[in-house]
Amino acid sequence: MVDNIYIGLGSNKGNRLQSLREAVKKIKEHESCKVLAVSSVYESKPYGNPNQENFYNAVIEIDTGLGVIGLFEFLKNIEKDLGRKEDDVKWGPREIDLDILFLNTLVYDTGDIIIPHPEVFKRDFVIVPLLEIAPDYVPPGQKKKLREIDFSDLDRYIIGKLDSTLI
Repeated sequence: MVDNIYIGLGSNKGNRLQSLREAVKKIKEHESCKVLAVSSVYESKPYGNPNQENFYNAVIEIDTGLGVIGLFEFLKNIEKDLGRKEDDVKWGPREIDLDILFLNTLVYDTGDIIIPHPEVFKRDFVIVPLLEIAPDYVPPGQKKKLREIDFSDLDRYIIGKLDSTLI
């Protein structure tokens, strides 16, 4: 099993909170996955395409024996099970979005799968929940823990933190 795997979750279509909860539940139920930490849920303005509903975002840490491709396919299947269509517009509305943000110290790029996620250090709706559950994580290519990195120039999308939890 490999830990320090961080998954970003987002939803802005349908019952956003329920979609996030269902995704976490499906990950927890997989025999090769264990959810180690779950951030708070944050409401944020949409990224890239502002003409849509606000997102609910969170980050979870998991431990899994699935390889990179297996994990990627597993997450894509969850998205499909929860109603996401392959023809969804980039940065458009979606029932669920599950992104591998980091997989321990792995740097991986096949075009379809890029780890670390290329936009992770630009988005407060990823960094804020990630800092909440993994302040001491040292991302690949960095020499500092997350909490020591200067994120003052981060794009701001978060509107607020919800009182609801995902588990």
